[in-house]
Amino acid sequence: MLSDIGLPGFILLALLALLLFGPSKLPGLGRSAGKALREVKREMNEIFGDSKPAPRKAQERPKTEEPAAAAIRPEPQQSRNLPE
Repeated sequence: MLSDIGLPGFILLALLALLLFGPSKLPGLGRSAGKALREVKREMNEIFGDSKPAPRKAQERPKTEEPAAAAIRPEPQQSRNLPE
């Protein structure tokens, strides 16, 4: 049902929420909704016996010592015998 909203529908819902609650209350409402969803997810995991807890944060990639530009090296070109 919610996957059929699309971008125009989402923008309309966001504008409607902005008009109803005002810009000062929206961040607090978003935080409250996020906390409620986390709590529901935690309870669902307890009820259904999911052995893996939900990850807190995305795992960070290990830092490399070489810069990103140096990590991308061109592959050596194979010599071709072109007829002259």
